[in-house]
Amino acid sequence: MAFRAFHLVNSTRLAQFTRQSSRQLARTASTSQCSPSFPCVDAHAARESRLKATSRTSSSTSSVHHSGSGPEPAYARPNPTSYNIYHHSKPLPLTYSSTPLLTFDIAYETWGTLSPKRDNVILLHTGLSASSHAAATSANPTDGWWQKFIGPGKALDTNNFFIICTNVLGGCYGSTGPSSINSETGRPYATTFPILSIFDMVRAQFCLLDHLGIEKLNASVGCSMGAMQSLAAGWLNPDRVGKIVSISGTARSSPSSVAMRYAQRSVLMADPNWRNGFYYDSLPPHTGMKLARQIATITYRSGPEWDQRFGRQVRPRPESEDPSSQRIPALCPDFLIETYLDHQGEQFCLKYDANSLIYISKAMDLFDMTLPALESLGLNPPPFSSSSLHTVPNQTSSHSKSHPPPLNPPPHLSDLARGLSPLAHIPTLVLGVQSDILFTVEQQREVADALRMAGNEGVSYYELGGVWGHDTFLIDVLNVGGAIRGFLS
Repeated sequence: MAFRAFHLVNSTRLAQFTRQSSRQLARTASTSQCSPSFPCVDAHAARESRLKATSRTSSSTSSVHHSGSGPEPAYARPNPTSYNIYHHSKPLPLTYSSTPLLTFDIAYETWGTLSPKRDNVILLHTGLSASSHAAATSANPTDGWWQKFIGPGKALDTNNFFIICTNVLGGCYGSTGPSSINSETGRPYATTFPILSIFDMVRAQFCLLDHLGIEKLNASVGCSMGAMQSLAAGWLNPDRVGKIVSISGTARSSPSSVAMRYAQRSVLMADPNWRNGFYYDSLPPHTGMKLARQIATITYRSGPEWDQRFGRQVRPRPESEDPSSQRIPALCPDFLIETYLDHQGEQFCLKYDANSLIYISKAMDLFDMTLPALESLGLNPPPFSSSSLHTVPNQTSSHSKSHPPPLNPPPHLSDLARGLSPLAHIPTLVLGVQSDILFTVEQQREVADALRMAGNEGVSYYELGGVWGHDTFLIDVLNVGGAIRGFLS
């Protein structure tokens, strides 16, 4: 009984205290001039409202929605009239599908003049989300994504070479991808689009080359995912590729890069607007795309650059803001590095198709040129015995960064050398960046070592310093451009 009485008394006091606290909090809230503000969250809501308004306007004038109509943005940037379209009307066999892709389009742009023998062609491969617009053209004078590397006297010298750049299969800038209309249904493919491989993308590019009457490339050049394509081009068609340039790429995706791309796809697919990929007649997953881009941006640069560029500075507060709150941290972007990531996400989230990002990033994850991986896909290189493996020499020439050769190469390196055997007679430039955290410099050494083990005596290997990380291939015109120009000359 005593315990019960004690419990009742304390329960009563607790109830009285709770009521008093609630009244006090209510009075505080009513008198306070500050209420929680989350402009970063409000920005997502405002964007969604704009997209819904666009949807209502479009639905009153059209009963069918697809890319370019309704709230879903048109992904054909730059303007479709500024690039060429090659339509392939024959089935394209695919690596992971028993059913071929019946037809497809490839968007492409060109620079320079094709020689009478058609032997001065460079095929330029893009990264994950780039369009075919690598440099300005008469049809589209705006700067391209590799503007400073293409032109007279530049790394890809248009006085000597005819450069072709395509939007990859699976993309959304003119080439066939998940946002394209499936002729059998009259609706976008969405996630009924087949899983792609890097090899599928390259096969589609060679269909274009066949159409243009180009039998052999002077060089296959690529950065990032483009470096994967560049190696794949030489592997698939060793007699049709004169030289290979692989910049900040890899011959097999590492677990760390797979993990980062998986995180991007996860936040994108968790966006309720994604709807298992069927969002083309509704709102696109813009919030998921923004977050995915923020994750990606972290991998594109480096910590030392963040220190130099932003440090621990916070954003300037508006003068209209209450001075007493100037020193109170914000839950939305506050540090300059946060505002930079926020800006990068905002710029990207409606410019690229979410499904294209998912499909192409998955193709990067699946890329593995070791012999067992290739054989598991039915992709068999020419016979290559273990006795054909060469010891990796210690490179000390002026054009090759020295690093200790593997005295006892791990099994995966021997497997990679066997897988890369079709490239044994193709001169190859491998260029890496010491601050790259997405495709680490160790992966560039691995490619160079494997090629040399396979018997390739024409490997030129460079390591660049600097703080720009993976994006060095877009920024360091002097060193990246110089290495390419010297290798191609």
